[in-house]
Amino acid sequence: MSVSVRLGAYAAGLAVAALAGSAASASAAYTVPAFYNPPASLPAANGTLIKSEPMSLGGGLNAKGTRLMYKSTDENGLPAAVTGTYLEPTRPWTGSGPRPLVSYAEGTQGQGDACAPSRTLQSTLVLDQGQAAVGYEVLGIGGFLDKGIPVVVTDYIGLGTPDRVHSYTDRLDMGRAVLDAARAAKQLPVAAITGSTPIGLYGYSQGGGASASAAELAPSYAPDLNLKGAFAGAPPADLFATLKQADGTSLTGVLGYAINGLVQYRPELKATLDAETNDKGKAALAKAADQCIGDSLLSFAFQKTNAWTVSGKPAWQVVEGIPSAMQAIDEQRIGKLKPSIPVQVLTGTKDDIVPHAQAKQLALDWCAKGADVNYVPVNQIFGSGGTSLNHLGPMLTNKDSSQAWLINQLKGQGAAGNCAKVSSMP
Repeated sequence: MSVSVRLGAYAAGLAVAALAGSAASASAAYTVPAFYNPPASLPAANGTLIKSEPMSLGGGLNAKGTRLMYKSTDENGLPAAVTGTYLEPTRPWTGSGPRPLVSYAEGTQGQGDACAPSRTLQSTLVLDQGQAAVGYEVLGIGGFLDKGIPVVVTDYIGLGTPDRVHSYTDRLDMGRAVLDAARAAKQLPVAAITGSTPIGLYGYSQGGGASASAAELAPSYAPDLNLKGAFAGAPPADLFATLKQADGTSLTGVLGYAINGLVQYRPELKATLDAETNDKGKAALAKAADQCIGDSLLSFAFQKTNAWTVSGKPAWQVVEGIPSAMQAIDEQRIGKLKPSIPVQVLTGTKDDIVPHAQAKQLALDWCAKGADVNYVPVNQIFGSGGTSLNHLGPMLTNKDSSQAWLINQLKGQGAAGNCAKVSSMP
């Protein structure tokens, strides 16, 4: 399938989800299925499997699915119940060495509980109580399954479970959820995974940030995992730069997700930002908190956040003038720690949502710390600015090569990185 056809199919899927969500009844508050309700108390150890159940899979995936809930730790150091999906491939592993596992971090799904990957992997298009979601990551996940590699997919903290808001681009929440998903998968009776199983991390966009964060958190947070490599595609390592560039694009709605996620751990910052936000902005943030990405496209595409603020300044400029907000955003910066495994950083040089320069800076930051980095700039142009096609294009054009790079790492056949050349590359 050509890249243009795949991009068209992806855009069409989001459009269908958006239109379906606008047509669905939103008269009743969303009620999550019983499985997603966390127990009253959580186990102490991170990655402990809390419960699991068989689940059907959509999207033509060659696997058997298991829905799971496990324990992780949020930014505040408090226990959090996280849901996800384990996919056991129906095809055999034919590679050399032991069969590996990939902990897969999905790109932006939304902030409403119906958007959880464990929901969209079940039926691809979820229409439920006024929320609509589309499982667009099946291409990437299927690439590993077709090679006989099992995959575990986190729903992230707060996405699916009704006890909290999805924290979206929170560095600690994302990275820990990805690592603890791999720990939980090892405890499933249906999974032939042991302590020595080679594990890879893979993600693009929000998932790229999650994979990148997991890679640099792993030495201190999850030294027990036998990690071999991590792919971080279009990672929003610098959240401020990303919020600034995404404003006024097709994905303006993700700014709502990011702000909602950021302030839930910082009530004093929420009060400060509330004072800078007008009624339209407050309504937009509340609406985004219950939406999936298709719905947010319909609601906010190409709108500018200066319509949300009291001053008429764009949201990023308001945030720039609040020291506590800038400090909170700086705390989300990825690249301050050194990964102990090889990492591939892929970035589109014309990315119209997640800025290219900050992704390259992540590679430079890691290289400066002595990490093994394979930096891959993609120079193609896939569409006009702001449509997100230049953001999504490399996810498809480089999927096979990026997965091949990670699989080679898992087989112990990975090539050395290219840190010596990064500064002279686009």
